[in-house]
Amino acid sequence: MKPLLLRLLGNAIALYAATTLIDGIRFGAGGEVDIGGLLAVTLIFGVVNAIIKPIVKLATCPVYLVTLGLFTLVVNALMLLLTGWLAGLFNVDFQIDGFGAAFWGAIVISLVSFFLSLFISAESDDKD
Repeated sequence: MKPLLLRLLGNAIALYAATTLIDGIRFGAGGEVDIGGLLAVTLIFGVVNAIIKPIVKLATCPVYLVTLGLFTLVVNALMLLLTGWLAGLFNVDFQIDGFGAAFWGAIVISLVSFFLSLFISAESDDKD
């Protein structure tokens, strides 16, 4: 249970970083982040990445091979756009202004998640 909570916390931090660094990604009209909204978007983002993303990756496997994995950036942006759309369906005020913002936001989320996972795995290695 602890690894799942750490992963959710990491995704929440990464989503918050994307909303602060990318102009086209925001919570609400004023851009102020509430914890409940952030957690809701984090859960939606986690479900999308756990269920939808593997199906898309499998269906587009030849494109991944041809582009030497760079298509991952496009898929990540599409998953972020899908997260924004689903958040709207659940009345969570999370908005993404098009593919460009989603693309750069996905890059920020990937980098922040990567660096956080380094710290989390290093911390768990110390406890063993």
